[in-house]
Amino acid sequence: MQVAVGKRPISSKNSLSAYTSCKYLENRGHYFLQSTSMNAVADTALFFAKFLYYFLESLVFKVIPKRKKDVAGEIVLITGAGSGLGRLLAMHFASHGAILVLWDINQEGNMETCRLAKEKGGVKVFTYKCDCSNRKEVYRVADQTCKAFLPAMIKADHGHLVCISSMAGLVGTTMLSDYSSSKFAAFGLAESLFLELTMQQKSKIKSTIVCPYFIKTGMFEGCETKYPLLLPLLDQEYVAQKIFTAILEEQVYLLIPKFAYFALFLKQIISPKMMIALGEYLGVDTCMTSFRGRAKAELQAETERKQQ
Repeated sequence: MQVAVGKRPISSKNSLSAYTSCKYLENRGHYFLQSTSMNAVADTALFFAKFLYYFLESLVFKVIPKRKKDVAGEIVLITGAGSGLGRLLAMHFASHGAILVLWDINQEGNMETCRLAKEKGGVKVFTYKCDCSNRKEVYRVADQTCKAFLPAMIKADHGHLVCISSMAGLVGTTMLSDYSSSKFAAFGLAESLFLELTMQQKSKIKSTIVCPYFIKTGMFEGCETKYPLLLPLLDQEYVAQKIFTAILEEQVYLLIPKFAYFALFLKQIISPKMMIALGEYLGVDTCMTSFRGRAKAELQAETERKQQ
């Protein structure tokens, strides 16, 4: 007996072998579907178990403060240390025994930060002039401190990355398109690094991403807020203290003030028109109309001194 398929004859023996192979593949396919379904159920159960555990953990830490880590002897690199938040954070780390590496394009301001840090108890404080917007300059100065930052952290499985973004890096702001876009980029980079390190199971390398509202600095000179109780212009020392505490408690996201968490949540669920109406009510859309900035403020102060 022969069975013809196309032009090639197949014997009854080969036909039986082909039939057996088909049944085997059919059974394997059925087993694969069953296995996939079982894996999906197991994955779903594991997800809900993890989700519930982390939810309960977050509730516990809302009541019981996290244990603060010790930064004594840790090497802390601070960019923009010559003034503002950078200087204030340097003071906090110095008082806790950290070894400070201070970067700033303003060498005079950086040296003043060094002096103040030593007054706060800083024993080892190193200053470097560095324009952080210049890649070659960053590499040049980095070569004087350590060959690499993140690769060295990954190799040692130890470190902490802190990114100072802004609420303008989460919600677009009128008259701040350049600033807002740079802060969106900073937030995206920091969050991506956090997720990549988590995926690589580098759990001992921590991340803290900070998004404050406008801070009372020369950069935002003239900026106004309609309802200070909801969205106040933030004091530098208050923000620095919040950031330092978040670092010690290894908090990933820090939004300041607390109303910012609610505002960000609203952005995800309300329509764009509702979001614009909320911005108009809070005065966010007009907060920069009286903005002067550091340069204009300094020029005005100099003019007033000359007139006197």
